[in-house]
Amino acid sequence: MEYRSRRIANRYELSAPLDGGGMGVVWEGYDTVLDRPVAVKRIRAEKARTPGQRAELAQRFKREARVTARIEHPGVPAVYDAAIDRDPADENALDELYLVMQLVRGRSLGDILAEHGEPLPLAWAVSIAAQICSVLSFAHAVPVVHRDLKPGNVMIDDTGHVKVLDFGVAAVLGTDVTQITDTGQMVGTRDYMSPEQFHGVGVSPRSDLYALGCLLHEMLSGGKVFDGTSDPALQHVHEEPVPLRVLNPGVPPELEDLVLDLLAKAPEDRPASAEEVHRRLSPYLPGPGQAAEPVAPAVTGVPNPTRPYRRPLAPRQQPVRPAASALPGPEPSTPPEQPPAVAMAELKEAEEHAFALIDEERFSQAVGVLEEVIAASPVGPDHPRMLEIRETHAAALVLGRDYRRGLVAFQALIASWSRIDGPESERAVEYRQQAAVCLAALGETEDALAEYRALLSLAEQRGRTPGGGSVGELRRRIGDLLLAAHRIREAAHVFRALLAELTADHGPEHPEAREIRDLLTRIEFTGGT
Repeated sequence: MEYRSRRIANRYELSAPLDGGGMGVVWEGYDTVLDRPVAVKRIRAEKARTPGQRAELAQRFKREARVTARIEHPGVPAVYDAAIDRDPADENALDELYLVMQLVRGRSLGDILAEHGEPLPLAWAVSIAAQICSVLSFAHAVPVVHRDLKPGNVMIDDTGHVKVLDFGVAAVLGTDVTQITDTGQMVGTRDYMSPEQFHGVGVSPRSDLYALGCLLHEMLSGGKVFDGTSDPALQHVHEEPVPLRVLNPGVPPELEDLVLDLLAKAPEDRPASAEEVHRRLSPYLPGPGQAAEPVAPAVTGVPNPTRPYRRPLAPRQQPVRPAASALPGPEPSTPPEQPPAVAMAELKEAEEHAFALIDEERFSQAVGVLEEVIAASPVGPDHPRMLEIRETHAAALVLGRDYRRGLVAFQALIASWSRIDGPESERAVEYRQQAAVCLAALGETEDALAEYRALLSLAEQRGRTPGGGSVGELRRRIGDLLLAAHRIREAAHVFRALLAELTADHGPEHPEAREIRDLLTRIEFTGGT
């Protein structure tokens, strides 16, 4: 297909290819409406062979683009549009997916490492890693996990500022859509993938921190963390990295310790957040006004990544989330005996408007409408009408991937229903399950695991889960979380028991039974059992 003279979405002209990779090809383009240069990435969708698969991929693409666009940080190229286009010259052509972004010029870290061939200066490596931490801190707060952090996705622009590319692209082709990805295929680049990614489950913010550890090790040693003499899956899952000071004695001991912590096999053994990593890098960053460190001739001509620290970049300040038990629910209030009819009518009208916005997948707007309703309600928060509205508000937050605020909203609902009907009431337990989903999405693996186990115990007593779900669904969640926590033997035990139950109830060819068998095969391949 000829792109040079083609306009997509009746707006963007593609002029010249900039880069290509496993997930798409990036073109330099031009926005004919706003008269500006743009970068246009075509998302590879060849694995989506049927119309149903492609429709599902298009929905995922739009959803991930919306979430990625919420990352407000100068280190992330702005997302302008998620364009879906079809070649007008081919009536049988399928829709093509394009991400339209801010055009960034500079050098990729991959090119710099390949050309330099030896460790980067300490201040350079730390400055690049610290800028990546700043980006990750904002992304993880959305939350968005990159999933494919590697040198090729890190660019240093002409001013020395680091840009992290391709947020959300890996998620578009995520492994949870098994009909789109090949069986057992993992999303990511094998030299930088965390152990949990090789197992195909449990990607969290700490998976990005593992990849950052691979990058920092490579920048300070001059070579990849593992040499590729055996399968990368086996190396990342089982082998310990060579300590940095063995390869580069000039690395400070504390920095070596940080890299080893980032490369821990179990996610919970890694630093808790990008903010913590940035704090541990801070002693090695240049201070404002400090002279630039001399660099080897081989690095000259590359923008100096220490320059931004003359005007320091800081990571996002991490909010303190109180424990679930400490979170107060809304104080019960006595509603008016007869709320004004006009006010209640307006309440209903606003709620219907929010539902319409949710149907159109305009989740952030729906959240805004519902929050205005909650703030201006003529009745108290535990009034039956308000409980319904608060439930819709919490659901809209989760649908829009705002898991952090969704968690708080569901925990407040748990507190309300615990007061009204008791902590083991149907609604309270149902919202506990939703809160557990949020905890897992936020990478709070141990907290999510504890909650799911408590829910499983309760469901086994009742023989079902809230909403009519199966006990097996909770067991599957627990197995996935154990795998994410690198508790592989425990996870395999859970999956084997679940497989036996599914086979007995539905036969060996049941889709979930096949999926769990494939998962156990991956675990056995990487030596987990």
